[in-house]
Amino acid sequence: MLVTLAWRNLWRQKRRTILTASALALALLLSLLMRCVQEGSYTANIENAARLSTGLIQLQHPEFAESQSIDDLLPGDDKFIEFANHHHNLQYVMPRIESFALAAAGDKSKGVMVLGVDPDKEAQYSGLSDKLISGSYLQADDQQVLIAEGLADHLGLKLGEQVILYGQGYRGQTAAGLYTIKGILHFPMPQLNNQLIYLPLQLAQELYSTDSLVTAWVLHSEELSLLEETVNDLKAFYGEKVNVRDWQDLSPDMAQQILIDRASGLFLMYLLYGIVGFALFATLLMMVLERQREFAVMLATGLLRIKLLKLIAIESTFIGLLGICLGLLLSFPILTWLFFNPIQLTGDTAQLMLEMGYDPIIPVLLDPWLFLHQVVVVLGLLALCLIYPMWRLYRMDLVSALKGGAHAA
Repeated sequence: MLVTLAWRNLWRQKRRTILTASALALALLLSLLMRCVQEGSYTANIENAARLSTGLIQLQHPEFAESQSIDDLLPGDDKFIEFANHHHNLQYVMPRIESFALAAAGDKSKGVMVLGVDPDKEAQYSGLSDKLISGSYLQADDQQVLIAEGLADHLGLKLGEQVILYGQGYRGQTAAGLYTIKGILHFPMPQLNNQLIYLPLQLAQELYSTDSLVTAWVLHSEELSLLEETVNDLKAFYGEKVNVRDWQDLSPDMAQQILIDRASGLFLMYLLYGIVGFALFATLLMMVLERQREFAVMLATGLLRIKLLKLIAIESTFIGLLGICLGLLLSFPILTWLFFNPIQLTGDTAQLMLEMGYDPIIPVLLDPWLFLHQVVVVLGLLALCLIYPMWRLYRMDLVSALKGGAHAA
């Protein structure tokens, strides 16, 4: 009975009901657009940054994060990495040797980061071969190296010339080698462009005398939303013998920037809901105050006060649900279109993004939790706006309300 009565009462003031529901729908549409674009940008940035350097997940020796020592290594065999290879959410699994060395040519030298990689897997994952500006890409059995453009300029090296690498190898052994430059790479970020040298994995293992050991296994999940679950699975399997690090641990600066930007986005979203909330509160309060005599008659004829409160709650819920449904009906087609046809950036911004290896687009993330979160926020806003009108109704004086007095509550 209460549901039927609430539905009929709703349409006694059609204009008010439609305007209130439309305001909620507009707020839901705008907040979903903002959040889906924001989270889509975060996801794209995380993916691109991971592919360019650290990966989304790394398996390392428990001491390697602190020591960065070539002595703290993991097995590089198939048996060790078998679990990760068969995990349902891991798309890429690659071994790496990461260490420091002194690069020298002629009378110039510089400290560099040496990366030993699987050339084929690295090309597929990070697009390393696309960053080649001269020469040719590595093969797994090469005895040659790739060098970053800025580093080559600093050392005065050209294609086909030789560079000396000198450092400390595994267990105190000397790491030294003379290598021909097979190709020159260009990276958009100076910190990478001025210090990277790539070797085939086998050649790097020979340089540092690590046999089949590696400094890290770089992993990339298929679904970023399942990253935490994947990390937990890896930690449970490998235990304390392996340090499982996700992108937030590997790139804390980027994680902090995203956290701050997300907080500012949430502030704007809640500010929007606050503005809509004032209009909703006024509507609900008016709905109670202008119907006091009606409510008083209902109470006088035997309706329990608690049931009257339930009636108002049901009416308000209907308004909220109408706004949510209308908002979802408007936002879902728009967001779906933007997901498959993202906005293309142009001009200097697009050129800068291309140089950094990013697609010049504004990506959109379609994730159920984003929609669910906004629905919960709308329902929470509705509940908050109902507190005072319900309190006024609960404290309403029956006799004054029947007389139509101004101080019935």
